[in-house]
Amino acid sequence: MTDAANVIAVDHTGFAVSSLDEAVRFWTGALGFTLERQSEMGGDFLHQVTGVDDPSVKTAIVKAQDGYVVELLEYSNGLQNGTVPSGAGSIGAAHLALTVKDIHVAIARVEAAGWKARGNPLPIPSGPRKGTLVAYVSGPDHITIELMQPTAR
Repeated sequence: MTDAANVIAVDHTGFAVSSLDEAVRFWTGALGFTLERQSEMGGDFLHQVTGVDDPSVKTAIVKAQDGYVVELLEYSNGLQNGTVPSGAGSIGAAHLALTVKDIHVAIARVEAAGWKARGNPLPIPSGPRKGTLVAYVSGPDHITIELMQPTAR
């Protein structure tokens, strides 16, 4: 493998959301992330970086227990920009996988917050993660989260 892109680490994952307040409530309340900070920005800088016309954005940084950072972004003209496909198999669809202690408790909390499981938790049938329970959940902005409960070691 070459280091042509000079990538040294993954810094964070970002999701555009329709309501920053609702997204923060979900990520902190249902998933147990910690709200680190909130801010607003816009103008030419944001246009030059994102390519979005006339943007202003409210952002929140939430952090998982292990330190992984998720950035939530509510663009002022977000609904005009369209939404991502709702299907996990759609080209360009993405998901974030989270390790959980108890997948059934995690699904119950996610569903109590208004998101839905796309199916039932099932064990991975073979390979290095054999036995790990997995399930996809998704919310109103078509953000998909894969919940993973590793086997006891």
